[in-house]
Amino acid sequence: MKVIDSITSSLLLSYSVCAFAPQSLRQKQRQCSAAAPLHMSGDRAHTEKMLEDMMGDDWRTFRAKLVAQELFEAQHSEQDIRNAHRSMHQSDTAWRNGGNGGFFSGAMSFIKGNNNHNRDQLNHEEQNVQRDHLDMPNIDDSSLMACNDPFASVEDLPALLEPRVKIDSKRWAHQLPNVEPGCVLIANEKLGGVFHQTVVLIIDHDDVNGSTGLVINRPLEGTLMQISSATTSAERKGNLDKGLQMAFNAAKVSYGGPVMQDDYTVLHGWGEVEGSKKVAPGVFVGGSSELAFEARRSNFNPEHALFTKGHAAWVPNQLQREINRGVWYIASASSNFILRYAGAELEEGVDNPDDLWADILTAMGGHFPQIAQAFAGPGDKRMRKLP
Repeated sequence: MKVIDSITSSLLLSYSVCAFAPQSLRQKQRQCSAAAPLHMSGDRAHTEKMLEDMMGDDWRTFRAKLVAQELFEAQHSEQDIRNAHRSMHQSDTAWRNGGNGGFFSGAMSFIKGNNNHNRDQLNHEEQNVQRDHLDMPNIDDSSLMACNDPFASVEDLPALLEPRVKIDSKRWAHQLPNVEPGCVLIANEKLGGVFHQTVVLIIDHDDVNGSTGLVINRPLEGTLMQISSATTSAERKGNLDKGLQMAFNAAKVSYGGPVMQDDYTVLHGWGEVEGSKKVAPGVFVGGSSELAFEARRSNFNPEHALFTKGHAAWVPNQLQREINRGVWYIASASSNFILRYAGAELEEGVDNPDDLWADILTAMGGHFPQIAQAFAGPGDKRMRKLP
């Protein structure tokens, strides 16, 4: 109960401070647009994004492979230690059961053995110890000969050879030690209220202006046209004009957070068009006017855009205090996870299309899949209208 009370008090602090955040997400997007003198057309932005995808130009995927490799090696190191202890125990048992005769005969055989062989064996063991000390995989000279780079050394091979651990480029996630733009906050399983089992995409994060983010797994009932048409007053329509309503009439809408709930922000994977910001490789926010132009030309599918209504905001150090209390798990996740409700492909039988929170936790590995299973909830589609 103390943990839940702490989380609840942290949320109350969030609601009281969010409204007085120094900068709104909309203001930051305007600054971003003003600071960038060169803008790309929709066609060029989309072409560059597709080229990045083909070249595999996603540094986050490379980091995810390194994390998976480290976890793999850590697990195998633990298994090696257990095996060594088991062997020592078996040797000790054999010594006690076999008596001294077997020991001395074995010792004499060792002394009379091939000294050169022993010397080579010791050198080989020393090399392995050095490799272990450097946290390097056990790579032999044959691998070095198989490498196509004539100037490569043994130390270079981990970056040149095919990794032993492979990840699904569309379905990966892992824990992060610190918040960074483009990461996601996964709500602690004990967190209640409107943030219960939410996934928040961090858009901006720094020590001066604080943090802003978008809830990306609370789809509202109906399309953008239906939801916006149900709002009568101009104030409640926020920054959405009739042209955008028509261009994105079939787009999905998600509850984005408790701050400025009358304003819409578009999340998409089209490209870094004018007015948009690249949050992570393959993930962009903003640029609705340029996207609307592409949609009218039938180049952009409106169903591949997610409009979030409102956003979340934290003043400097507020988010870190919540993380220290255990309110959020920090994770890096694939663009397919982030764009789940913005037209990303789903793998039948693997993805749960209605529970992004559980899917990301499951992909993170470790103890997180157990959390996702033990605290299975009603899924993402639980909000019919804004709170």
